[in-house]
Amino acid sequence: MHFQSFTIFSLATLSVALPAPHKRALKARQSGPVLADTTFNDISIAGGQAGNAEAEALAVFSALDLQNPGNIDPADIKFLGEVNNVANDAEVEAFNTALEGATGDEADQIQNGKIKNKVLKLMATKIELEAKQAQGEDVADKLATELTKLNNNIATDEKNAGQVSIAEPFDATISGGGNVAAGAGAGNGNANANANANANANGNGNGNGNANANVANGNANANANGNANANVANGNANGNGNAKAAGNANANANANANNDDDAEDADDAADDAADDEDVADNNNDDEDEDDN
Repeated sequence: MHFQSFTIFSLATLSVALPAPHKRALKARQSGPVLADTTFNDISIAGGQAGNAEAEALAVFSALDLQNPGNIDPADIKFLGEVNNVANDAEVEAFNTALEGATGDEADQIQNGKIKNKVLKLMATKIELEAKQAQGEDVADKLATELTKLNNNIATDEKNAGQVSIAEPFDATISGGGNVAAGAGAGNGNANANANANANANGNGNGNGNANANVANGNANANANGNANANVANGNANGNGNAKAAGNANANANANANNDDDAEDADDAADDAADDEDVADNNNDDEDEDDN
């Protein structure tokens, strides 16, 4: 009987000492980088329609452990930072450039794509900062600032729900250390579809019956809607009493990139400045609430 008691005690001790198998498996799933090399065009959510940018951006990063950001690998944190940088470059070099030559509905649709691109880059920053915070870095102030920007852009996107959104292609790569492709949202890869669907560029008026065909072809004088958007984009004060909008936007249109690059701190520079230049690009207060 004494021998049996000793055997039971020894087995109990051994069972306590052994780690639980499911805990070891869980740790293995959480170790190492997840996201693989990709390109901006592969993860862009700017195409399709406005209104669902938040969900589309989250879908891009859904392979990460978003519920437990402390588990996100440093390589994936770096990946998120690169997404922000590349998306910001695309905003300045692709979206802003396209907006300079666009008018009417086409300009609105490019702006919708630009807002969706902002949601993507700010979502990447949010997840990046949440991971850093969970892993001990003091980023509370910056996280609060970026969350405000993100929420403002999400609100703008939702306000424009259902409107066509144009994706501007941009040649840039993002390096990752994992094997899982970042999954783009519903708007990914729709730039060509948008171009064909937007009758503005072909002079079909997009069904609005408001001389958008002429606006899209650069004839701002046909501005049947009575707004100065075409004049702002093309630099035609056009004698319609809106020289203020045209003058302000034209003076700033070619200077936006410079404003984007100056007077910012370290890794805040490109992101914060790109938000600020929306005012000059679009002269549209309703679409500029992302600057707050």
